Amino acid sequence: MTSHVCWVCLIFVSINSHHTKPLSTFLKMASFLPLLLLFQISKSAYANTEGDALYALRRSVKDPSNVLQSWDPTLVDPCTWFHVTCDSENRVTRLDLGNAKLSGNLVPELGKLERLEYLELYMNNFVGTIPSQFGGLKNLISLDLFHNNLTGFIPPSLSKLSRLRFMRLNGNKLTGIIPRDLTKLPNLKIFDVSNNDLCGTFPTWGSFSKLKEESFKNNPRLEGPELMGSVGYDDSDGK
Repeated sequence: MTSHVCWVCLIFVSINSHHTKPLSTFLKMASFLPLLLLFQISKSAYANTEGDALYALRRSVKDPSNVLQSWDPTLVDPCTWFHVTCDSENRVTRLDLGNAKLSGNLVPELGKLERLEYLELYMNNFVGTIPSQFGGLKNLISLDLFHNNLTGFIPPSLSKLSRLRFMRLNGNKLTGIIPRDLTKLPNLKIFDVSNNDLCGTFPTWGSFSKLKEESFKNNPRLEGPELMGSVGYDDSDGK
């Protein structure tokens, strides 16, 4: 709220310094005040929502190295926290917590970070499932969750990430089949699910057509490539 008051003060100082100008000038300047207040309130609302989402992760994990010590929920703006990067509008665009010795569960609240481009949570000890809410990260470019202890299936909702280029889920304990809709990701360049416990076959069409078999290796129950037109697997529940 302090920032809102500052904007009000600036308006009135500006008006006072131009008191010799016509009344119309005064009215024009005053008319911008609601817009400025609305802009500031909107920025604060986004900052609070994203700060709450990030703090939900902090509450969910154990942090023996105190890498999240700067994540203070009393601060309005999470852009001041270590390992968090924001854009010019104070919206979170990167979360860099690779090899941070964190353990615990991923939280669905991270799916609220609408402008997040890089989610780097590799080489930790995260357990549990990948939240389906991650499919709401519409600006995500890189999803790096490799070398954790994640279980469950790959959420089909990840096929909504149309900007995604890199999806590295290798070195976990993921089960189920590979969702076929992932082949529709238009910008996917790297997809690695090696060293898991996936089953069925892997597709070889769409964005998967240029992937090497190394991307799927060391899944004992994964039988090999599935040719286009073969009998598919029902991935409605990912199992």
